[in-house]
Amino acid sequence: MILLLMVVLVALAFEYINGFHDTANSIATVVSTKVLSPRQAVVLAAFTNLLGAMTGTAVAKTISSGLLDSKSVVMTSDLLICTLLGAIAWNLITWWFGMPSSSSHALIGGLCGSALADSNNNWRVIIWSQPNTSHWWLGKGLLWKVIVPMVTSPIAGFILGFLIMAGLYLALRSRRPVAVNRFFGRAQIFSAAAMGFMHGTNDAQKTMGILALSLLSATTAGHIDHLPGWLAFLRTPAPLPGKELEIATWIKVVCALTMASGTAAGGWRIIKTLGHKMVKLHPINGFAAEASSATVIATASWFGIPVSTTHNISAAIMGVGAARRINAIKWTVVERMVWAWVLTIPISATFAYSLVRLVDLLGWRL
Repeated sequence: MILLLMVVLVALAFEYINGFHDTANSIATVVSTKVLSPRQAVVLAAFTNLLGAMTGTAVAKTISSGLLDSKSVVMTSDLLICTLLGAIAWNLITWWFGMPSSSSHALIGGLCGSALADSNNNWRVIIWSQPNTSHWWLGKGLLWKVIVPMVTSPIAGFILGFLIMAGLYLALRSRRPVAVNRFFGRAQIFSAAAMGFMHGTNDAQKTMGILALSLLSATTAGHIDHLPGWLAFLRTPAPLPGKELEIATWIKVVCALTMASGTAAGGWRIIKTLGHKMVKLHPINGFAAEASSATVIATASWFGIPVSTTHNISAAIMGVGAARRINAIKWTVVERMVWAWVLTIPISATFAYSLVRLVDLLGWRL
């Protein structure tokens, strides 16, 4: 029971860090264009994240049952703690250097690393690819749910950002810049709210999936059977054959509130990289980037795909900058960001793998 409590606390710590690490991405543009002050943007993002996190559980179900073979590995409380600590370590490292990396991919890397260590390097514990015979884009596994979207969603964000920005340039080429800035200064409040909402629908659900996994493991092992009646809500039975694990309402509420609290703490290092270092933004650019990214994330959330808010908003900002002129983008900053993207899954997996091995070496496994 103590280990289960530790999983819950560490999972909520990850969600809190996610709040100030990844949510900075959703408000960076509206802060950099000076449409909202940092304090106003944080309040907006916290509120919209809360609403988004309460909407749907498709991504949470992917995390809890779509990446690992439950017949080959049981994600016990100690494994989940190593998973979360590996993801948290990478998040804090990239936050310290102001690099926008993906908390989603850090968590997925941690899951894979822990599972590999527990299974003595049996790579079959990871569901690599289970295509859906009728709809290929709804396949399960790391390939369809993580690797393919990791490549395609930033490309979609870049292209959509480029097209929206190019369309706006054509449509408004005869309008006065002052009037354009005034209009999009107001419009960007709505696009920033949409970005925050979509971030909640996707990112907050990853921790929901982890909590559901830990409670399922504890219930299956009989650790919850002897708890007092008022804690019966913790009991999480295994789903019926062919069904996905259901996410309890209380898990959604707790994760949503935790992420909103983390958002309120802000993430100014990453805001500085996205909003100032990569490309100079005006309200019309911020609107185009946020609208593009929110659209891609909404589509991914609908299909239960845990995409990276970081990757999408960054790519959308690049697309918006490229629509102005290709040399408007500071490519040295982009290169550093891409390296952070590529390294996130393997490094967080390595952290989690090493932690499991260390726990085994010390004899702390149950």
